[in-house]
Amino acid sequence: MTPSLSRRTLLLAAGSAGGLGATGAGCAQRGDPVVTTSNGPVRGTVEDNIHRFLGVRYGADTAPRRFRPPVRPARWTETRDAMAYGAASPQRGTEENQSEDCLFLNVWTPGLESDAARPVMVYFHGGAYAAGSGSSPLYDGTRLCQRGDVVVVTVNHRLNAFGYLHLQRVLGPDFAASGNAGQLDLVLALEWVRDNAARFGGDPGRVMVFGQSGGGAKIASLMATPVADGLFHSAATMSGQQVTASGPGNATARARAYLAVLGLDDSSASQLLDMPMQQLVDALGTDDPVLPYGRVYFGPVKDDVVLPRHPFYPDVAPQSRHIPMIIGNTHDETRAFLRGPQYENLDWDDLPELLIPNMRVDIRPETVIARYRALYPERSAEDVFYAATTAARSWRGAIIEAEERAKADTPTWVYQLDFGNPYAPHTFDIPLVFDNTAVEGALPGNGETARNMAALMSEALIALASNGTPNHTALPDWQRYTLPGRETMIFDWPPRMENDPRGAERELFASVPYVQPGT
Repeated sequence: MTPSLSRRTLLLAAGSAGGLGATGAGCAQRGDPVVTTSNGPVRGTVEDNIHRFLGVRYGADTAPRRFRPPVRPARWTETRDAMAYGAASPQRGTEENQSEDCLFLNVWTPGLESDAARPVMVYFHGGAYAAGSGSSPLYDGTRLCQRGDVVVVTVNHRLNAFGYLHLQRVLGPDFAASGNAGQLDLVLALEWVRDNAARFGGDPGRVMVFGQSGGGAKIASLMATPVADGLFHSAATMSGQQVTASGPGNATARARAYLAVLGLDDSSASQLLDMPMQQLVDALGTDDPVLPYGRVYFGPVKDDVVLPRHPFYPDVAPQSRHIPMIIGNTHDETRAFLRGPQYENLDWDDLPELLIPNMRVDIRPETVIARYRALYPERSAEDVFYAATTAARSWRGAIIEAEERAKADTPTWVYQLDFGNPYAPHTFDIPLVFDNTAVEGALPGNGETARNMAALMSEALIALASNGTPNHTALPDWQRYTLPGRETMIFDWPPRMENDPRGAERELFASVPYVQPGT
């Protein structure tokens, strides 16, 4: 077994690698704010009375150290513009401005007073460890800053093979941490927050991490990662769970399948280090050798180096039991990503074969259909399909995490988002927690009820960041999640508390083992 590495070993020393900061597209103006960070001075802008610093470098270019832990950039002395978002990690899809030089973050703050000690809210984007960036307009922190007098940070980091290709058994001990390189990027970003929060008017002792989908899963993994211990003080996950990490055997099988598509094997794998970036991106489309569906999965690995245990198996990681945490999901998760003609106008005869690959647990579909028809006789086959796939695959992991935290008597609050138009699919809560319903593309729209719901949800996260509890005056008393009560805040209009919502569905899927998708 490779011995565990210290944070210092994993992240190396400051100044051990070079790299330029992101150059903003905007022109510097007299009076633009300048902050001297731990790496060097940066110049931002002021918009709507909020100081914005976009594309702030927190790590050096990763290309020279591909698949290895990140390092801090060489210090700079000349002021660099932080007026445009930095590059995103290489990935499939339409994300603009991709580069291996992607370790940038963005900061919004009401002011730069060093003694302001505002709570700091650090957001990790979704995308299943494979795609996305912290640069979406939906993640703009202006409204949160105005509403809650907080500092908001969003982060870019390495994704897919660049961040999670497990090469420990292929390339040897120098790559022992490769399956968690993307997680180590997040650790380095959180160290930057710790070292620089006060320079942006924030409190390094009140850092809350929050994230949706893959972002929530990244947080769950960090809660069991020793080098992340002490870097954040509260957490909120939205439709993002990581009960178990990938095992090293499966992760190695995926690495070898990926190598094979590139025409490589163990003996020639070192060629990965010099291949063009786009060639590595193109190979991400290979089929997964472990799962019977989808493209090859890359995510955190229980490698006994960075991640010595599974995040929520067999229990809650001791290092995070004291951390106040919100765990939430939307009522209709899978309506966001199980779309297409094959899912429309379903009849009951279609349902069994569609359910088998999409529930992601091994249970007889006829049993599931019969139970749902008994529970909800008014529902159509399409309604049952989305309810069962949500309960079995998206919601199930959240329930397991909440139950494990309840067993350990941890401070945990659970929500279910029922508010929708007419449904509440995956990602529906993002513009609500950011109070960004007016942003183009926000699924809830910007009607009065959506704005009211955004106020309720954003204030709850601000309260958690500020006080360690999500309760605020506009909400009913949000009780902690316990067993057997399973107290849950239902975010609908009006909001309400329920004990064990959808309890019969929970019990149905608790009758079979849950395997974290990807592991």
